[in-house]
Amino acid sequence: MKSLSQILPHSGGFQIVGMLDQKVEGFSSDSREVRSGMVFVARKGLIADGHQFIPAVIERGVKIVFCEALPEEILVDVTYIQSKNVTDVLSQMLNEFYDHPSDQLKLIGVTGTNGKTTTATLCYDLFKSLGYKAGLISTVVNRIHLAEEKATHTTPDIIKLYSLLDKMVKEGCSYVFMEVSSHAIDQNRIAGLNFSGAVFTNLTHDHLDYHKTFDSYLKAKKKFFDGLSKSSFALINSDDKHGQVMVQNCKAKIYTYALMGMADFKLKILGNDLHGLHLKYKQQEWFSRLVGVFNGYNLAAVLGTAILLNEDENHVLPKMSDLKSVEGRFDWMRNEVDGRVGIVDYAHTSDAVEKILLNIQELRKPNQKIITIIGCGGNRDRDKRPEMARIASELSDQLILTSDNPRDEDPEDIIKQMEIGITSENFHKYIVVVDREQAIKTACAFSHEGDIILLAGKGHEKYQEVKGVKTFFDDKEKLRKYLLNI
Repeated sequence: MKSLSQILPHSGGFQIVGMLDQKVEGFSSDSREVRSGMVFVARKGLIADGHQFIPAVIERGVKIVFCEALPEEILVDVTYIQSKNVTDVLSQMLNEFYDHPSDQLKLIGVTGTNGKTTTATLCYDLFKSLGYKAGLISTVVNRIHLAEEKATHTTPDIIKLYSLLDKMVKEGCSYVFMEVSSHAIDQNRIAGLNFSGAVFTNLTHDHLDYHKTFDSYLKAKKKFFDGLSKSSFALINSDDKHGQVMVQNCKAKIYTYALMGMADFKLKILGNDLHGLHLKYKQQEWFSRLVGVFNGYNLAAVLGTAILLNEDENHVLPKMSDLKSVEGRFDWMRNEVDGRVGIVDYAHTSDAVEKILLNIQELRKPNQKIITIIGCGGNRDRDKRPEMARIASELSDQLILTSDNPRDEDPEDIIKQMEIGITSENFHKYIVVVDREQAIKTACAFSHEGDIILLAGKGHEKYQEVKGVKTFFDDKEKLRKYLLNI
């Protein structure tokens, strides 16, 4: 426990009303979770204004309030910290409170449209297999060495993030691998953190509901690399045309990985089927259980990261052969009686849908049909909906348009927007089954021996969100039920 005076930044940028000797036990911006001894952080958000909850948290015993604007009523036994730049000051306070956690370990951030979860998770799994204690901050789960904490966002809010890193330091983690979303960068959730390295996977059309333009989305990603120090490294996918843009004016040491062009870390795919990838790095050939060209890129990023963290490639490559696929990322199962294959994947952008279907086309045999089940999330980027449907219809033999997480939108309206992208020559390929479970059941019912069913969009998620209510829904469970009859 520290006093408020110990953790306030010397750089200023705030004003204090009240006593400085208040003891601080933690921070929270959630009025439902804050308790006596904690700093309540009140900010005006996209949905709610935290300032309206100040009276309620004070009634529950909170004695320190950090806000953008001082309330009309100032209580003598409460200390108020006011700043127009709450996040900047807050990051400095969190660093002082937690003793600069990102300086006590090597923090690696992974950003890009697709591949963040797989790359970060594979790095975590690899370093764990190499004998290190490691941490993982991802869309699917947060791991503090062997302990798990539920993930609610790709990148947690700044308070949760610092708390997680502190737990990882206390657990003795040497490395932390973290997904860094464009929202988190734009909202300064990673402010004050010292990244030892950053990985760029790729950049395609996504999140324009938030960023509005592709240029703004690109600049948000680039901001992460702009903030790296001279002592850190930036590892970029040089096969992606946006890779070099990311590191323009970047102070970090720049390295590249690729499958096609020249790069510092280049992998060559010698074989690719449903059993995995046959790869070559320099003169060494090795096998991976992961499937698909996109996973070739993920593995190249993982290998490059490990070597840049001073691991011996001769020690790393055998360990990489044992890495398993990440839940909800080309997560496949086979009906051993009739050979039908089901694949669950998180693909929810046009680029991701195209990549996974192109890979399935490479893997399938001439008599195998590809049946795709796909929807689009509500309250999200609408521009990608017709494009995703167009790609799915062109690269599949049969297509079922269904519901994903409609959230506050009508799922039938979302599907109608998707249908706009399907050209007349592909009308015969698709049907609409709004109910997601019925769509899965239908695909399995009219599939034949050896066919491949792709269930795209939700991946690891275990819920479906409709009108603000989340109900349990697991794509893998439904696919097992109707494809494997278990």
